[in-house]
Amino acid sequence: MFENIVSFIKKNIKKILFVTDTISLLVAFVAASYLKFDAPTLFDRWFASNMFYILVVDVVVTIGCFLLFKIYRFMWQFIVITDYVKLAKAFITAKLITCACFFYIWTYPFLGEKYTRSFLTWMFMYSFVSLSFIVLSRTVVFGVYREWRKSLAVKSNAGEIKRTNVMIIGAGNAAFRLISELSRPKFAVKYNVVALIDDSKRKHGEYLGGIKIVGGRDKIIETAKDMDVDEIFFAVPSASETTKKEILKICSETGCVLKTLPGITDIEKKEDISATLRKVNYTDLLGREQIKPDLTKVFELLKGKTVFVSGGGGSIGSELVRQIAHSGMAKRIIIFDISENGAYDIQQELKRRCPDVELKVLIGSVRDSNRLAEIFDEYKPEIIYHAAAHKHVPLMEDSPKEAVKNNVFGTYNLASMADTYGVERFVMISTDKAVNPTNVMGATKRICEMIVQSFNKKSKTDFVAVRFGNVLGSNGSVIPLFKEQIESGGPVTVTHPDIIRYFMLIPEAVSLVLQAGAYAKGGEIFILDMGSPVKISELAENLIRLAGYTPGVEIEIKYTGLRDGEKLYEELLISEEGIQKTENDLIYVARPMEFDSEYLFNKINYAKEIVEDASSEEIVNIIKELVPTFCPNNVNYKDSKSKRQALIV
Repeated sequence: MFENIVSFIKKNIKKILFVTDTISLLVAFVAASYLKFDAPTLFDRWFASNMFYILVVDVVVTIGCFLLFKIYRFMWQFIVITDYVKLAKAFITAKLITCACFFYIWTYPFLGEKYTRSFLTWMFMYSFVSLSFIVLSRTVVFGVYREWRKSLAVKSNAGEIKRTNVMIIGAGNAAFRLISELSRPKFAVKYNVVALIDDSKRKHGEYLGGIKIVGGRDKIIETAKDMDVDEIFFAVPSASETTKKEILKICSETGCVLKTLPGITDIEKKEDISATLRKVNYTDLLGREQIKPDLTKVFELLKGKTVFVSGGGGSIGSELVRQIAHSGMAKRIIIFDISENGAYDIQQELKRRCPDVELKVLIGSVRDSNRLAEIFDEYKPEIIYHAAAHKHVPLMEDSPKEAVKNNVFGTYNLASMADTYGVERFVMISTDKAVNPTNVMGATKRICEMIVQSFNKKSKTDFVAVRFGNVLGSNGSVIPLFKEQIESGGPVTVTHPDIIRYFMLIPEAVSLVLQAGAYAKGGEIFILDMGSPVKISELAENLIRLAGYTPGVEIEIKYTGLRDGEKLYEELLISEEGIQKTENDLIYVARPMEFDSEYLFNKINYAKEIVEDASSEEIVNIIKELVPTFCPNNVNYKDSKSKRQALIV
């Protein structure tokens, strides 16, 4: 029987609404008339003689307004405040039209006397009662319908699908909408909401959508265990990132699958809030608001320009290309990379997402001056973002010649082309490892900064460098490595229990790079504020918990010792540099250190001549001479002899 009723309601939902609204108006008409006049014999004479016309006009006008406002297209199965607001607007419009009809138009003799003031009083009472009946009919009809469908769905799937016990963090509007969504039959067969958590003590013990608010964050672990919770949904979109991190860290200790809703703005755009749920990931554990600078003025500087991005297929380079392409301001974007795979991937992505952008993908190396000359001669780029580099510390310790050839010679070649062809601006991506470097990679990037500053002294091109720390999720970073190790069952390898690093999301870092480039006057080294450093061991533990495992129990964390060239912490600036603020509180400018540019270029040219025949130790010695602050902690290079010629500070 229930099955037939549910099926009938589902097939005839709009017709049922039309009928229930009409019945609600009729019943409300009679009820309001008795409330106003007590009995038919006491009806106002004008009202009594015209009540039939009043009823017909009001029903026709009300239903007409509902159709005009598309009220019957709404999904009334779910309680959405905006839908009821639109219903109220349509209803009020209908009543105003009805009153206007009798006030301005109804002057024909067969209507008798003009209506009295008592009609306005009755109309107010009738409007209130009829709106209440219309809202109530929807609530009752769809409430019963939803519960029948839910019980039928759960009953029909009993024994086939194990329902997932869910605990929701939050007891506000977002949580209520989520509970309503999860009570729908298609979700009810999968999910069973068993408890709510909210830090507001006044809500403790109360019920929201039939679900008890059991307590604050201190009850999360206990409730998850007692109620056999499988998944936890974080439904406080207005929470600060710090609060979110704190609560999610507690949730991660339960071993439950964690999911979260996006920001409040994203939720307001979605009718189906459950569709916005996503698994919690490492970006949710940053503990700070994500940086989203206004790049409008920045992109204005790229308007109509040809932009060249070296290393455009890499993590940073591809995001630079992505953001520039989405701005739609650049005349042409040139992706230049030695790796065809990364370059191809970003090319295909932007063909789909930004089909109108003129994109040119060119394969080649910054080591190859002839290849660079061909490209600059043909395309004449006006803005350069130099992201091509060898960046893996342990690999460059074993191959210092390659680090010098790619990072140092490559930067020199590209900077030389920029100077020769009159490029407007050259922005080089640097690293915090260039500060007091202990490894070859960091030391070569420091030389790159010096090259950029040296070219700026003699060129019309504005040369700048932007220095920042690690980016979360980039190719070869710890995040992909940890994930792979977790999926393989462990162990997760961390070099040292106390090692810390500065982290930033790739889009954040690139946005600030673009903005720093816009501030360029020439010769600056911009430093990005990376926030507080992150302990790598804690990052590993969080990732293990997010995967549903217990650190040290199900997945082992193994400490392997610091690698050659690695240090416990990174610095963002050299002590002698000092810093100055820019318009953006997250971007600083380092005061450039003085050094002999002629000596630098002579040494680079000398290194070019001997690099193929030189030993690794000889190359490292040249690096030491150019970077006095370079103190390698690689045993192979620590004691290598060199003159360590001091630079002018």
